[in-house]
Amino acid sequence: MLFLRSAAFNLTFYALSVVIVIAAVPCFLLPRGCTFAAMKFWSHMTLWLLRVLAGTTYEVRGRLPQGGVLVASKHQSMWDTIVMTAILKNPAMVLKRELLWIPFYGWYAMKSRMIAIDRGSGSKAIRRLVSQGKAALADGRPIVIFPEGTRSAPGSKLDYKPGVAALYRQLGAGCVPAAVNSGLFWGRRGFTRRPGTIVIEFLEPIPAGLDRKTFMEQLETRIETAAARLVEEARGT
Repeated sequence: MLFLRSAAFNLTFYALSVVIVIAAVPCFLLPRGCTFAAMKFWSHMTLWLLRVLAGTTYEVRGRLPQGGVLVASKHQSMWDTIVMTAILKNPAMVLKRELLWIPFYGWYAMKSRMIAIDRGSGSKAIRRLVSQGKAALADGRPIVIFPEGTRSAPGSKLDYKPGVAALYRQLGAGCVPAAVNSGLFWGRRGFTRRPGTIVIEFLEPIPAGLDRKTFMEQLETRIETAAARLVEEARGT
């Protein structure tokens, strides 16, 4: 049954994605808000399909970030980017530049002014990240960054990259840490979509103005502690 439900979701998900991507092509000729509305619709439809076909629901805990703020989240699954697009207002997602090369997805990301960085260009990438971050903040958009830079398996931790500290210091904005247990239900590379409730939890904000070392210690401690708790909670049910 798990295989059949996962197969039904995956097939429908990819088919729906193709339909929405093609139907939304005229958005390229319209204001940016139209493009983001199409992305938001796709995200909500994906979450709906996940609930109906795979039996996977989700719960949002904590206070939803509003306006120009930095959101630093644990990253375990593709689901994380989908839910951020669905529940936040006009977020600016920090993503790898290589994703812009993906037909349609990359074009929509550029049109909606997501923040793309080339991690191989060192300090130049940081300067570009901060520059785009300031523009997004000026527009009152929450900036979403995954400090580990890529997805990590539930219960594991990767090194936190310097980009999040650069954004925090240069933007002068507070930071909202976020934790998830999504990898238990929608794995990084797996086929199965497991039933249950994915939790995304927005934690107590870290105020602006801390030094780099203190900020990174607080950020990592809060995210990793909460993520471990959510994973343990899900595995115990």
